[in-house]
Amino acid sequence: MNVWLLEPVYWNWWLLGVALMAVETIVPGYFFLWMGVAALLVGLVLTVASELAWTYQILLFALLSVGSIVGWRRRLRRHPTRSADPLLNRRGHQYVGRVFTLDAPVINGHGKIRVDDSSWKVLVDQDCPAGTRLRIVGVDGVLLKGEIEGEIENRFEGER
Repeated sequence: MNVWLLEPVYWNWWLLGVALMAVETIVPGYFFLWMGVAALLVGLVLTVASELAWTYQILLFALLSVGSIVGWRRRLRRHPTRSADPLLNRRGHQYVGRVFTLDAPVINGHGKIRVDDSSWKVLVDQDCPAGTRLRIVGVDGVLLKGEIEGEIENRFEGER
């Protein structure tokens, strides 16, 4: 085997680190990134302690990989990423609180409303004719939960 592949050893770890970081661009999830960082750190340790046995190198890589992944997960749990639009991928939840008009009458608790350019099924406690105004109060999977707008106001007045 060629000696230039094995010496200096820290180059191999640096190449592995860069390769793992490149894999992260293809398979995102912040998993390979931290393994790449661990490989770069092992390479850095080997620049100082070049006589470190390969078994200890692999052990150090494993410990740094697990430690960096666990550390990142803990940090992410304490400081979650904030989004400008947290409901972006939860489309039904964007409609909670809005008022819509029924397109199809509610029969057996199920009806349809028109939202922008799409049609949504809506669950309502009681049957009502098309044209009734509903306020969306929740989401159940792909179904919107609605209440007749006048009843909501009456219920709040009764609680006073």
